[in-house]
This record gives sequence, C-alpha cells and structure tokens, in this order.
Amino acid sequence: MTIAITAEVLRGLPLPDPAGGSKEARGSALVIAGSVEVPGAAILAGTAALRAGAGKLQMSIAAGTAPHAALAVPEALVVRLPEGEGGHVDHAQAAAVLLPRTERAAAVLVGAGMASGEPTKALTAALLSGPAQAPFVLDAASIDGLCGIAERVRARAGRVVLTPHAGEMARCLGCERDAVEADPLGAARQAAARLGAVVVMKGAETWIVDPAGETWHYEGGGAGLATSGSGDVLAGIIVGLLARGTKPAEAAAWGVYLHGEAGRRLAQACGPIGFLARELSGEVPGLMRDVADGRT
Repeated sequence: MTIAITAEVLRGLPLPDPAGGSKEARGSALVIAGSVEVPGAAILAGTAALRAGAGKLQMSIAAGTAPHAALAVPEALVVRLPEGEGGHVDHAQAAAVLLPRTERAAAVLVGAGMASGEPTKALTAALLSGPAQAPFVLDAASIDGLCGIAERVRARAGRVVLTPHAGEMARCLGCERDAVEADPLGAARQAAARLGAVVVMKGAETWIVDPAGETWHYEGGGAGLATSGSGDVLAGIIVGLLARGTKPAEAAAWGVYLHGEAGRRLAQACGPIGFLARELSGEVPGLMRDVADGRT
C-alpha cells in the first residue's frame, strides 16, 4: 500500500511537542556541507534545520569559507574543517574533527554541496563507521557509491535517510540515469532494501520507501522547486526534524511535505517559478503550525 502524504495524514503523525522545552530538548543538528564552490549549501541546509525546529545548529565547512558561513547564519556554531588540495576538505583530518561531534549531535546531515569524488566518499564511510547513534541524512555527493559500503549503512539499523535525485540514485545503484527516471519508485525500493535506509527519491513527484518496504508518495510542490539549492533546503528540514526526535520515515514524510507546500505558497505569492531556495525555509514554521491546527 502507498500512503499519500497529506496534511490529514501528517496530523496523525504529530511532531514532538516543543512547548516549554529548552533548546537542548529540541536537539542539536550537525550539518556537514558545502565546499569552496558551493558554500551556500551549508547555509541553506543549516537555516532550514533551525526553521524545522532544531534547538541548536552546528555547521561544519571548509576552513576558508567558514567565517562567511558564520556571518550568514549567526545562530550557528561553525566548525572549520581542515583543507587539502584546492581548498577542499581533507577527509582524513576532517573525520578526526567530526567524529566526536557526531556523538554529541541529535542528528547529522552529510553531503549537501560537497565536492563529488573519493574524499567525500571516504569521509562519509568514516562517519557512518563511527560510534554515534544519531540518525544521518545523506545528500548529494555523500550518496555516490553508497551501495559499495552497504554494510555500514545497514549497521545503523534504519537510522539513515537518503535524499537523492535521479543522477545520484543512478551513481549509488551503479545503473543508468534513464533507468531511474523510468522507474523512480523501483529504484527507491531497490536502494531501501539494499541499504536498510529510508530513501527519499526526489523528482517532479517524490517517493519515500522505508527499510520495511512501506511506501509514501507526494505529488509535488510545483515547477518552482526545481531551482538551485532546493535540495539542500529539503535535507536541512529533514535533519532538523530528526534532531527534534522525529522517527526517520516520518521526518522524511514531513520534510517532503513542508518543502513542497512551501513551494506552493511561494508560487501563489510571487508566481510559479523564480522564487529562491533561500525563501523556502521561512514558510516552514507557519506550515507546521497550520498542519497541527487543521488549517491546511
């Protein structure tokens, strides 16, 4: 059976109640993202995590861009990661810095805006192999070749959420992009079964499959969401919800809905295309309130 993601369905899966809680009670999100070419990915994802209700935020980014990220998101603690060739993160040194922080985080996001290639793969593998019990969101370059280390993902017992588009899914499964685009649900099911993870298969419509095979479907938030940085925002919303204590599949469903409906609201306000990814997060708190109150 496939569950259609609607406000009514999500009201039956209420988010952890923040009323009267401290910021520690809402959890700390650790966002490991960005690169010298795309430093804004960390900013987009980190801001989205806070808008989704995470109590605290740490952003980890290449040292050369860290000061700029700290100014852009003054609410965050920003961790400078050691740089290697070309200003990219040195994965071996970065792992040593990050592993203790993953143990203290309530949820961890890896990959948004990071450079594709072996260094990101190696860092992702090292973090997945660490002792942290926190759930992980893996996005963008951190998904590439993930089936090659499937045992490390499976060892996390369903506490991993993947957010691939068709190209990233193809690189994960080792197949052609056309095959994923022809059957996105089949690709999501294959990845969820192989990795024991929650898979958010992004596209004009979004499919979510959990390790047990339960399937969720969201019809899409409109063409305007196909814009630079939109996926970073989605990953950030999901890690923020996880930090609050939401279960992985439910965080994925809520995140996809909030991201999509934010797109709908912006389309109504300013037109179907042309709004910016940075504007999506601002819609999220009101949407969470409206779903909970039955206003939507």
